[in-house]
Amino acid sequence: MDIKSSIEGILFVMGNSVSTETLAKAVGADTDEVEAAVQELAEEYEKGNRGIRITRLGDSYQMASAPEIYPCLVKIAKEPKKRVLTDSLLETLSIIAYRQPVTKAEIEKIRGVSSDHAVNKLVEYELVQEVGRMDAPGRPMLFGTTEDFLRTFGVSEIKELPSPPEDLVEKYRSEAEAEVRKLDVVT
Repeated sequence: MDIKSSIEGILFVMGNSVSTETLAKAVGADTDEVEAAVQELAEEYEKGNRGIRITRLGDSYQMASAPEIYPCLVKIAKEPKKRVLTDSLLETLSIIAYRQPVTKAEIEKIRGVSSDHAVNKLVEYELVQEVGRMDAPGRPMLFGTTEDFLRTFGVSEIKELPSPPEDLVEKYRSEAEAEVRKLDVVT
């Protein structure tokens, strides 16, 4: 059996994402060969107008349904519970995505309000997960995004997230500094 067929079978059976390194070990090839084989498979699925796609998630790959068949899937599958991302959840998720790994205290400092509910809801939605603990008193949890976050927002890596325009960053920085100076005068 060739590398491509083996990778296809592995991705199909595993269901979840599989790292390039794990695929390479399983098929007895180097990571460059695996990358090339996965790319060929992905192109075949795409060009063949197939109902399956291979999605890249960081340094891993996963087999998934093609977006075009979602209407058909909805007809036969029980409609999944919709996640409602409120403004506070989106704000919290943005902070985590751009500042990860980050503690709840750091999130709360940026937001100016308690973020327990928002972080817990994002963990429940599997968009955020605990990624470790800070080496500081109390060993606070560090949070980061998950593969589900990447899937949901259609990016394969965090560095693909859009960057805010530099002029807006400077404007917000100036406004924040002015607000801090105003608070210092009051106290």
